[in-house]
Amino acid sequence: MHTPLFPPLGAAGAREFAMSFTSTRRGARLARLFVAQCLDSWGHPYISHVNETLTLIAAKLCANAVRHGHVPGRDFHVRLAAETDCRRLRLEVSDTRAERRPAVTSPTAPDAESGRGLLLVAALADDWGVTDRRSGPGKTVWAVLNTASSRPPGTRPQTQAPVSPERPVGLPPSR
Repeated sequence: MHTPLFPPLGAAGAREFAMSFTSTRRGARLARLFVAQCLDSWGHPYISHVNETLTLIAAKLCANAVRHGHVPGRDFHVRLAAETDCRRLRLEVSDTRAERRPAVTSPTAPDAESGRGLLLVAALADDWGVTDRRSGPGKTVWAVLNTASSRPPGTRPQTQAPVSPERPVGLPPSR
């Protein structure tokens, strides 16, 4: 018999997941996997846009906690919370390095292999920010995803007028 790792939607404790992970690449990978599993158990399947988006945000924030917030012998902490109707999801990643505050900056070189994580977070999340850690030294980087307004990449907002079939997207009107 398979026992789910997280309680089903509506069960006591189903709206919050929190855990500490070692400040290593393996810890960051495990945190990402636990976030994906938690979202799946809350009704957002692995292949859904919500799960994929928040899991990518978790991957970026956890990698940053390991790379930039690492203090030897200290773990980083992940907290995922959902409002009662699961329409707003909040992810928090805390580390113990208070002096290294993240800032969104454009990458210095187009071929740079790093430096785009927070740009992705800013583009994918409905809101995000940095606060002082509640318990002890450090900081918490958080991101919010509104699942009701979330739409797959490449789709247009419903407020835009449909594109005419006579004129393909991206081409100027013919004169």
